[in-house]
Amino acid sequence: MWLVALEACFAFLLFAFIVWWTMFSGRKPDRKPPAKPVPPKDDSQPQ
Repeated sequence: MWLVALEACFAFLLFAFIVWWTMFSGRKPDRKPPAKPVPPKDDSQPQ
């Protein structure tokens, strides 16, 4: 019985490690997010 519990514990820890690895191995800190485009100037000013 203890072998089944040990195997279940190992499977849960492996699952938790895989989830943690995929959640926190995303974008690297040295990469900046893309800059937002600047809206065009409005040239329709009254003269």
